[in-house]
Amino acid sequence: MLQILCLALCGLLTCTRAEPGALLRLGMDVLNHEVQSAMDESHILEKMAAEAGKKRPGVKPIKGITDMKVKDVQLPVITLSFTPGVGIFQCVSTGMTITGKSFMGKNMEIIVVLNITATNRILQDEETGLPKFKSEGCEVILVSVKTNLPSNMMPNVVNKFLDSTLHKVLPGLMCPAIDAVLVYVNKKWANMNAPMPIGQMGTVKYILTSIPSTTASYIQVDFSPVVQQQEGNTIQLADDGEAPEFPEDYVEGSSQLLLSAAFLTAELALLQKSFDLNIQDTMVGELPPQTTKTLSGFIPEVAEAYPKPKPLVTQIRINKPPKVTMETGKSLLHLHGTLEMFAARRRRGKAPVSLFLLEAHFNLKIQYSVRENRLHMTTSLNRLLSLSRETSSVGAFKEKKLTGFITDFLREAYIPAVNDVLQVGLPLPDFLDMNYNLAELDIAEVRKGTGEGHVSQHFWPMSEEQKPASLILEGAGLRKANALVMDLNLD
Repeated sequence: MLQILCLALCGLLTCTRAEPGALLRLGMDVLNHEVQSAMDESHILEKMAAEAGKKRPGVKPIKGITDMKVKDVQLPVITLSFTPGVGIFQCVSTGMTITGKSFMGKNMEIIVVLNITATNRILQDEETGLPKFKSEGCEVILVSVKTNLPSNMMPNVVNKFLDSTLHKVLPGLMCPAIDAVLVYVNKKWANMNAPMPIGQMGTVKYILTSIPSTTASYIQVDFSPVVQQQEGNTIQLADDGEAPEFPEDYVEGSSQLLLSAAFLTAELALLQKSFDLNIQDTMVGELPPQTTKTLSGFIPEVAEAYPKPKPLVTQIRINKPPKVTMETGKSLLHLHGTLEMFAARRRRGKAPVSLFLLEAHFNLKIQYSVRENRLHMTTSLNRLLSLSRETSSVGAFKEKKLTGFITDFLREAYIPAVNDVLQVGLPLPDFLDMNYNLAELDIAEVRKGTGEGHVSQHFWPMSEEQKPASLILEGAGLRKANALVMDLNLD
């Protein structure tokens, strides 16, 4: 059975959003799958049937029937629907045969087909902070009853007996099955707010912002993710005072997960130090030899200072937290830092000599994918946005002359190192045994409400024929942007 799960990335051009940093919409696709799986895997109806004939403390035997047993329990058919403001209305259709000795002293068989109905209210557990379902108002509705008792002999007596027996047996037998299934489903929330590592630099936890809300089409769970460094310091998500929103035209019955750009930015802040790099190899990728001779082709003053070629040592330090932004059709990772080049010395123990120190701002294009239930990023250089000289031991020079040289260096030497760091992946919420790995990503259109200019990316289902728009309207009013779509097969 093909199910849909959508992962949305919501980004801002001017500033980013703090709480909630992640939103989850549970559609009927996921809930049908989970409740049916819980019913099948727990075999709860069969277990309840096996207990039916046993003596239980505090439970009086039913008058008029002895040696009662329940057998031939039919495979249940489960129907779910959303109850706005409450949770889920559940109907379980099944059948079974009740056997025993009747008040007439003969072996009795009652074949019943029935519906078990209940409202499953979604709450937030006060102790754990996790979502949970709680059953309310369980009822058993008889659809049909067949028996081998001679009703034509004493119809009133037999009918009264059947009515009394079934109304005493069935609620006590069937309603606990609903509760037991919900216990099984609730256990699948257990790991959701557990800390999940991002490499060795820190963790992220998905904490509920409020009690989940229910509409006629979905249950929405708002998260305030906690991003924490290994030392215990919490990285605050940026706040612009406007909550992220889901697209309105998602496929009916599907599920979506929205992750704000502010949240992704906070997670990548954990990796900031890992983006620092020292490169002292003379040969790097397709680059010419990394020596003062090559550099002098861009800055002639280097040849005057170093007539004999010296190997170059390059040091990159990221001095501002990385930032994720999203524009129409692409997502960018912005990096601000310094790039310092040194001339290596031949003698051992001699420190290399600094040639110059540049302030640099460049951005990388991000491609998203999902592997091992983590969001992965692969980057490529988009643009070198600015270079400014801070210090120089080789005299004044125009930074513009170095643009091509530095751009090639970043592309060949630095970007592969960034991608190695990003292989750790960013953890996705662990709930209901969700499997993100079969997701297929595509671009789709997203709409946002009023507020200051920002852009969103979302994942939600769309057909092959639907084409994404590429219009962004900045500033107040309605905005459109492209988004990533994730189709997930839950089987």
